[in-house]
Amino acid sequence: MTSTGSVTDSWLRPITSGATPAGTRSGQVVHPSRRLSELVQGRPPGVTGHQWSTALREGFDQVVCAADPGRPRFAVQFAPPAAAGSPARRAERMTSTVCAAVGLPVLRVESATLRGADHARRLVEYLIDARAYSAGTGPEGRDGVGFRDIVGRLPDGRRGPVNDLGALARVAAVEAYVERRLADPIVRGLHVCWTDGPAEGWSWVEVRPGRCLVERVQLLAQRLDCGVEPGRLAEDLAAVAVGERLRELDAAEPPLVDRDELHRQIRGLAARRDEFDGGFAFDHLCAD
Repeated sequence: MTSTGSVTDSWLRPITSGATPAGTRSGQVVHPSRRLSELVQGRPPGVTGHQWSTALREGFDQVVCAADPGRPRFAVQFAPPAAAGSPARRAERMTSTVCAAVGLPVLRVESATLRGADHARRLVEYLIDARAYSAGTGPEGRDGVGFRDIVGRLPDGRRGPVNDLGALARVAAVEAYVERRLADPIVRGLHVCWTDGPAEGWSWVEVRPGRCLVERVQLLAQRLDCGVEPGRLAEDLAAVAVGERLRELDAAEPPLVDRDELHRQIRGLAARRDEFDGGFAFDHLCAD
């Protein structure tokens, strides 16, 4: 499901120099809010008229292009969770089919809290850096340390993994605990990778004794090498979502999940370990 992200297919249309980019990073140009219709030229073989017309209406929050000739390299799309069989899910499948046909790698992020307008740019910058690091060091990283595990100075002054997207949320949870707004300061999490499906990350923090704020993120890397393991990236993004919800604590308490119910859900996930690539590595969370 992954690739180097190098796009040379003639079905992709370069974004012209007259378009205003959001910025550049590592020699790549980042464009915001582009519809698929702006990125492709002509319907490729094997794509039906219905798939084509539906997909062309879909948009991406960020598109990363080679500086010259401006051809798209990959796109990032944020969306709320969609039920199986829903119109949104059918449109997503048709868009995926068209993107595969034209050679456009896509990272789709499904979250009830995260939004493209607020989070896509930071994620794109992260992906560009992670992919460049991985390309320069190989999948095992430098001296066995991958991009996600590079240690440096964290926002609160401690040393830790500086490329943990959830670092700010973890700092916010400690501060909220010190201010007696949380029952526990630790943001916990897990992740799995469904076979032939998305990576899924969970993150939670105990707001009231026995009552948890829980966020889930699904990440579908379609022909895209993220530079980091997708499951860990999904878990980190779920921690980012927890951080967003913690910012709202003073205004209104978010919906909480009973801790016993959360443990029941984790045990249910563990029972499906045969459906995951790499199994289930979080049995220690299944205990009451």
